[in-house]
Amino acid sequence: MRQLTDDDLELIARAEEAIDANADVEGGVHTVGAAVRDATGRIHVGVNVYHFTGGPCAELVALGTARTSGARELTAIVAVGDSGRGVKAPCGRDRQILADYHPNIRVIVPTPVGVRNVSIADLLPLGFDWLAEEKGAGDRAASSIIG
Repeated sequence: MRQLTDDDLELIARAEEAIDANADVEGGVHTVGAAVRDATGRIHVGVNVYHFTGGPCAELVALGTARTSGARELTAIVAVGDSGRGVKAPCGRDRQILADYHPNIRVIVPTPVGVRNVSIADLLPLGFDWLAEEKGAGDRAASSIIG
């Protein structure tokens, strides 16, 4: 767990700007903003798309925005709630996706001692290793064809 840096504070501010500019009335579709920093220092933002059937969290929208902007390596991410609700921890699905696609990413989260910067591994200890499972399934399929 790390203290926040100036870069972390900038990331939080950009996530706040994203949701402040796009928030709906209470109970709306867009209630959380996220910002992700890539390895070159660029910041990419997104907002959630709430729907009763599910819908992408702000973190996932920010990941997609980063990818379409050419970012491949991401270094830090944060989500904030609308109406000044502050920094929010990612849900379980987001944690798993972050761990699978960006295992070295740092996540800015609220903690009992204040908002801090932590590794995704800290948020998902002993997590499911999807990439290893996918590789194992491919290896098993290839060996059954050969064998």
